[in-house]
Amino acid sequence: MCFYEQIVYGCGDFKWGHFRQHCNREYRIGEVCGMKLVYQSAQENHLCKVCEKLNTKYRRRQTECERIERWQREGSRQASIEKSMELIYQLDREIQTLLAERERRGGGMAPVAYA
Repeated sequence: MCFYEQIVYGCGDFKWGHFRQHCNREYRIGEVCGMKLVYQSAQENHLCKVCEKLNTKYRRRQTECERIERWQREGSRQASIEKSMELIYQLDREIQTLLAERERRGGGMAPVAYA
C-alpha cells in the first residue's frame, strides 16, 4: 500500500503518476509492496489518449460518410464510393479495437465527447 500520484482525465479514465511515499508494509528497504494508494489526485480537463484517438476516428468516419452521400447525390464516382466504404469499414474495426482497449483498462466511465 504505497502511495502514488493519480491523474484523472476528463473522460473518467486515470493513470498512475509518480511514486510519493512508502507504506509501513515494505518488505525490503527501497522496494514497494505492490499495492497502490492515491497520495494526491490531479484533475486534467482533456481526454486520455485512447479517447482522443476515438474522437479522431469518429471524425474521419463522419467525413467519409458525408463524402459518400455527396457523391451519391451527384451520381458519379462509383470507384471513390467503394474506396470510401472500405475506409469506413477499416475505421469501424479500429474503433472497436480502441473501445475494447478502453474497456480492458477499466477507464472511460463517462461517454466520449464527440466533436
